[in-house]
Amino acid sequence: MSTHVVSDTRTLLGRSLRHILRSPDTIITTAITPIAMLLLFVYVFGAAIDSGDGTYVNYLLPGILLITVASGIAYTSYRLFLDLQGGIFERFLSMPIARSAALWGHVLTSLVANAISVVLVVLVALLMGFRSGAGILAWLGVAGILVLFTLALTWLAVIAGLAAKSPDGAGGFAYPIIFLPFVSSAFVPTEGMPGPVRWFAQNQPVTSIVDTLRGLLAEQAVGDDAWIALAWCVGLLVLAHALAMRAYRRRFA
Repeated sequence: MSTHVVSDTRTLLGRSLRHILRSPDTIITTAITPIAMLLLFVYVFGAAIDSGDGTYVNYLLPGILLITVASGIAYTSYRLFLDLQGGIFERFLSMPIARSAALWGHVLTSLVANAISVVLVVLVALLMGFRSGAGILAWLGVAGILVLFTLALTWLAVIAGLAAKSPDGAGGFAYPIIFLPFVSSAFVPTEGMPGPVRWFAQNQPVTSIVDTLRGLLAEQAVGDDAWIALAWCVGLLVLAHALAMRAYRRRFA
């Protein structure tokens, strides 16, 4: 990014963040569903699920964090759709600002809002008994993977926001993404799943990402899972960014 792009992006990021500060219920709503799932699975189903060594909340938290992000990016698509419908983008593009700054403002706002939601979920997990002896490097690794995952899904949200015809369509694309952790190692080990389901669970991106986060937090070796998780996150990020920018240029050519 040039200095011009950075300054324009910073200005539009400030605009989007002010909207969130005026309506903090967005972040609260994003965090409520994952927190409710955390409470439900730990206190209702946790005693019946064999997650191996350690407490179930420790096993469950990585998957809940991914669901938190998947829930949050629906609002990014929705906010982008509203800006497009309101003609804000046309006004921006008539001004001497970088064309990509308007999108980056939404993307970085998503990163900040989702980070806050993730912190809220982790605080609730700590109250429920979550504990980790992971060092600073492991926590930085967890944060880095969550940032990449958030950016990848946010650029997918940008595509949905650009293509949506209604507010429901803008936010509805996130539902299949929220469903993916349920067919992964997020809630239960994949070994007990039926053959075809187990194969899908073990070879979809959520499982490798969840296993990597879980290993880092448990101070365990993550092995190839980390490289697979990074490959999924980076690959999806690059592809989604390219498709989003292509759709943006076509719409405002």
